[in-house]
Amino acid sequence: MQARPPLSLQSNRRRWHRTAALTLGAALGLSGLGLQPLLAQTGKPAAKTAAAATTIATDKVALISLDDDPRYGARRLERAYPGHPGGRLLDAVQLGIDDAEVALRGIRHGLALQDARAASLEALPGLLAQLKQERVKFWLLDLPPEGVQLAVKAAGSTALLLNLSAPHDELRGAQCAAQLLHTLPSHAMLQDALVQYLAARSWQNAWVLQGPSADDALLLAAWNRAAKRYGIKTAGIRAFKLSGDPRERDLANTRLLTTDRQHDLVTVLDADGEFARTLPYATQQPRPVVGSNGLMPLAWHPQWERNGGPQVSRRFRKLAGRPMTGQDWSAWIALRAVVATLVEQPQASAVGHARALRGGRIFVDGAKGPRLSFRAWDGQLRQPVFLAHGDGVVGLAPLDGVLHPTEVLDTLGIDQRESACKAAP
Repeated sequence: MQARPPLSLQSNRRRWHRTAALTLGAALGLSGLGLQPLLAQTGKPAAKTAAAATTIATDKVALISLDDDPRYGARRLERAYPGHPGGRLLDAVQLGIDDAEVALRGIRHGLALQDARAASLEALPGLLAQLKQERVKFWLLDLPPEGVQLAVKAAGSTALLLNLSAPHDELRGAQCAAQLLHTLPSHAMLQDALVQYLAARSWQNAWVLQGPSADDALLLAAWNRAAKRYGIKTAGIRAFKLSGDPRERDLANTRLLTTDRQHDLVTVLDADGEFARTLPYATQQPRPVVGSNGLMPLAWHPQWERNGGPQVSRRFRKLAGRPMTGQDWSAWIALRAVVATLVEQPQASAVGHARALRGGRIFVDGAKGPRLSFRAWDGQLRQPVFLAHGDGVVGLAPLDGVLHPTEVLDTLGIDQRESACKAAP
């Protein structure tokens, strides 16, 4: 449950020493004087030089996660389920720091990045208390919903929290917090994007397959809301279940589950991903599959070819050795948001940063086209959502023709008048 030391002291020393050099060089504005290579080689002069420069400001950033997070189990990562994490988010945050070099240099500022992992959810409160004691101002949360709530309670108003990987709508609704922002699209945003695309293609009748878990129920609730909003009819709902019990074998039979003829497409809602991966081209009727496989709404796709997307994807692959996922993009853009608010007001408190970000005064470039900002009512990052399959992107939501009185990106997810969030910084 102990926080790990700053990344420059982790096992991959070459990368983290380079990070320390970039951060210090950015803060001091010395990269053009030939001192950066010296710092990268030794790592020793940094403390002495920093102490001499009294104008340097350094804020602490912690990436908070769990060692036993099932999303990062070896078997799950091997299977590479679409829409799921491809690996830990440390490399994505590191990419954000690399991108921030020029901006940090301009304000003579530095960021100290810490990889903070608790052994389990039970051990998380102790880690959070330690981070609060160390006055870590920015908490990047790679946690399940329960962990996000623990972090909100522990931080109070002393830190700005950014949720990187939990898409749950309740965290943006009744369980929201003044200091909590979200960079990953919510369930509601993702389902709105998908249903917008279906409506634009006049695919009006959906046959829905739903899994047995609580997260599958959340997906169904988000689907029902979006389908009602855009006029898509649910022709029927069938439950599936993966089981080793021979008596339940038919509950995973893709042909038996899709015998109905009165539908245009099959929507699969499978938070786990294992059943959904077996469904495309395995239905009884020749129908497209959407949702948790087939055509999917995603925060990022490595084959996005516009708005600087190829450069972002290539830099991440070079750093991490794997394709960038939506969760990676969420971590990368969160760090960019941290830098953007520091540039705007370097001396502000955590509350001040939250007010600025949720106040609509600060924008970030997410390599998706429009500039992105956070919603005032729930702290969610406005952003386009990709409609994609394994090999490429076929659409970008909001789609052309979808209208909104003030901001078309607010057609994705919970709008202000619908929001149950009452917290404001």
